[in-house]
Amino acid sequence: MGEFFSVACATCWAMAVVLFKRSGESLPAFELNLFKNVLATVLMVPTLLIFHGLSLPGYSGGQWLIVIVSGIVGIAVADTWYLRALNLMGASRTGVIGMLYSPFVIVLSILFLAESLKLIQYLGFVLVLIGILLVTWSRNRRDISSRALVQGLAFAAGSVGLMAIGIVMVKPILETEPFLWTVGLRLAAGAVGMLLFVWLSRGWQRMLVHYRSPQPWGTVVAASLLGSYISMILWLAGYKFTEASIAAVLNETAAAFIVIFAWLFLGESLTARKLAGVAVAFLGVAVIVVV
Repeated sequence: MGEFFSVACATCWAMAVVLFKRSGESLPAFELNLFKNVLATVLMVPTLLIFHGLSLPGYSGGQWLIVIVSGIVGIAVADTWYLRALNLMGASRTGVIGMLYSPFVIVLSILFLAESLKLIQYLGFVLVLIGILLVTWSRNRRDISSRALVQGLAFAAGSVGLMAIGIVMVKPILETEPFLWTVGLRLAAGAVGMLLFVWLSRGWQRMLVHYRSPQPWGTVVAASLLGSYISMILWLAGYKFTEASIAAVLNETAAAFIVIFAWLFLGESLTARKLAGVAVAFLGVAVIVVV
């Protein structure tokens, strides 16, 4: 069942990315991210009551700080940048760059958690970069300007890097404290951090203008449920019922699903070059995580 949940998580996230791309055509990245984080936080309340009742996690003061900072960095900022990249360069390119997540986490774990990397895993990292290059680079590109591509690549890579930083920060806590509490508090920290930013920058009026204007709210809600809540539950189930290395690789199949769904539902191009890039990047992730 673990393999099934991991692939289901990848499929669910891919559908969410396509829906986020649709939502982002009229709702800016910051407002879209804030909405999904608030909705997911609200849904986590009954989830926590069901699984943990009224018992609170036994965090120390330092752990509380780490979880909060991890949520602000890895959810408030990182997800906003990811959604911005979606708007700039489309779902398929952004989805494939998301495959940098596993390599980033492993590199950061080496630097800060005293983990080690085998020589062949460096080859895997190179394969991921080659796969990304195959998907994003084209001499006769017409669907996107060079400026938008460079900005999108920067936002996407920065987003994945911040997600990895947020996870590595909180990894020791995830291993010792209740998982759902840590996930819920990270979501809440991301949402509260964004609301504080709006308050300090006096951006309420601008934000409310977007929320009050006509939006595809059905699509926004569906994307938020799939991307911030259901995917998280499936992700947890995958890691619970199979080996972590297998779950991690199967989660990365989301990139292939994103490329296909973007072609089916968003009209983005589907070329042999893109498919080859996804395959090479996936092979790189497999080498890094499984070896």
